[in-house]
Amino acid sequence: MTMSDLISIKGSRDGLRLRLDANVAWSELLHRLDLHLGERQSFFHGANLVIDLGEREVSSAQLDEMLALIRQHGVQATAIDSTERSTRAAARSVGLTARPLSRSPEATPMPEAEALLVMRTLRSGQVLRHTGHITLIGDVNPGGEIIAGGSVVVWGRLRGLVHAGALGDRSAIICALELRPTQLRIADLIARAPDQQALSRPEFARVIAGEIIVDGWEAFKR
Repeated sequence: MTMSDLISIKGSRDGLRLRLDANVAWSELLHRLDLHLGERQSFFHGANLVIDLGEREVSSAQLDEMLALIRQHGVQATAIDSTERSTRAAARSVGLTARPLSRSPEATPMPEAEALLVMRTLRSGQVLRHTGHITLIGDVNPGGEIIAGGSVVVWGRLRGLVHAGALGDRSAIICALELRPTQLRIADLIARAPDQQALSRPEFARVIAGEIIVDGWEAFKR
């Protein structure tokens, strides 16, 4: 099985949702989870996750083992979803919220969003994180962060940190009405903050020949 067959991360109404295969051996699953989080450290660090264990029966000792592993990557679990009553009891015993999942194969899956639209100002210390694209109508103040698996559009002033393509997508772009970030990142690449004064035009950043390039919006439309 590939990594994506055993472990998947989705955006949902709960935020980030991590689904773990219910059939593979527990030791192998934890090994794959360690690799998965390590390879995507910049996206997951500081994240809160709902963990979907499906029909797997998991003891409190196994949950403690998993929670210790994800904490090493700067990740916290907020809830466990499971069809198994014993697994939910184990989750509550280690201090986690436990929620039932339907066993019905015809149950409607939780809706997932490819793109996230947010209308507010992102202030210092606040982090907006999503597996797909993010559009923010508002400003990103210094100290605010946006971390997206896809592209990022800010309809306002971007003066904080933005990481687009954080799951490894170098084709992602970042654009804003005023692009003056403390740091720009696309996939594994980092660009320092520009020195020049703000321009009265929208700008965007993209990867060209292995380097993050910032240009005026008119260049993107060509």
